[in-house]
Parts: sequence; C-alpha cells; structure tokens
Amino acid sequence: MLIFAGLGNPGTKYARNRHNIGFMAVDRIAQDHGFGPWKPRFQGQVSEGRLGTEKVLLLKPETFMNLSGQSVGEAMRFYKLEPDDVTVLHDEIDLAPGKLRVKTGGGHAGHNGLRSIHQHIGPDYVRVRLGVGHPGRKEAVPGYVLHDFAKADEDWLEDVLRGISDGAPYLAAGDAGRFQNAVALRTAPPRSSTSKPSAKTPTRADEKPAPKPEPEPDAEPRSALQRLADRFR
Repeated sequence: MLIFAGLGNPGTKYARNRHNIGFMAVDRIAQDHGFGPWKPRFQGQVSEGRLGTEKVLLLKPETFMNLSGQSVGEAMRFYKLEPDDVTVLHDEIDLAPGKLRVKTGGGHAGHNGLRSIHQHIGPDYVRVRLGVGHPGRKEAVPGYVLHDFAKADEDWLEDVLRGISDGAPYLAAGDAGRFQNAVALRTAPPRSSTSKPSAKTPTRADEKPAPKPEPEPDAEPRSALQRLADRFR
C-alpha cells in the first residue's frame, strides 16, 4: 500500500487556488485510473485503486493546509507504513509555472503543509513539487498562493495534470525519471523536424545544364602522298 497525498484547502472557495494544485493532481489520477469514490476518512477524503501493480490510497486532507500532517500521519500509522511509502503532491513557488520535480527528504522551505507533515511523520517522504511561480516579493506569497489560477494558466495547468496522470504508475513504481518524462511529453512535446534544402545546395530545378562540348574539327580526308604532290603543283 502507498499513500499519495495531495495538499490543498477544502471547500469551493479554495478549489481553484494555486495552493490547491495538489488536490487537483490526485483528483485527476482518481478520474483517469478508475479509482473508487471519494469517502471521508483520516480527517480527509480518500479514494482507493491501483497504479500498475501497486495498491494506492489517494488522500486529500480536510484539516486545512496548516494541519495537513494530522491527516497524513493518521493514514500512515493506520496502514503501518513508513514515510517513504508516502508521496505528497504540493504547490511550489520556487519552480516556474508548469515545471515539476520529484524529491525525497529535505526541508519544508517554509511551506506550511510540509511543515505540518514534517512534525507528524518526519522529513523522509517523497515530494512532487508542482511549480506555480513566485509573485516576486516575499510578503505577496500568501495572497498569491490563495488566489485562483489565471485564465492564461489554464493550458499549462491542464498539460501538467494530464502528465501527472500519465506518469502516475511510474511514480508508484518508484521510477521518478520516467514519471517526469511522462509529464514532459505533455508540457514540452518534441517537435517534428522537417528538413529543407540548404541555400548553398541547388535543387534539381536550379541546376544548369552542362555546356555542350565544342565540335572537333574534321579530320584531313587526303593521304600524306596526295598532300606532298600538291606542294609541287
């Protein structure tokens, strides 16, 4: 059993906030991978299903962001899991919008949801850091993350959520590289290359016909004896 915990704040007021991108991510996984209905449990909402060969519990804490660790810790202890069986998906202001990184362990960097989880299960869990960008000033961060995504963000946000869903089985299998590649295929798909003829290399239509060779002069038709006789005439 694994736990994928998406962080956010409960209620329609916060549903489209940047702070709620973790909720959005686990919602998309549940929808695309045929997970069971959401049910109240562990001070949150849970949905159960499988990703590849792994049984996974999706969790959305309803304690509000600052107390997320209460819900995550309760679920982890119930299933007798270790911190590295827990993956937390959360907003990250230190990454550009649309960027994503996977990290295990480390500090909470001031994120109140992660701070709470640290207090309840320690730092040794897996994090999926979902970039939402930075407002530019430290004092503007609270208002920024508690504000809805702008309309201009909708395209990249949809690509990220689809990529997370595509790569979720790799994430469950512990293959962070393939998971991140799956997201990249949605957010930055490779372009098809079309080769054009070089300006220095003429195409067949540009080639000039080769000049015709100059005609060789006719060979002298008379014999050497006849030419000698002509000298004495």
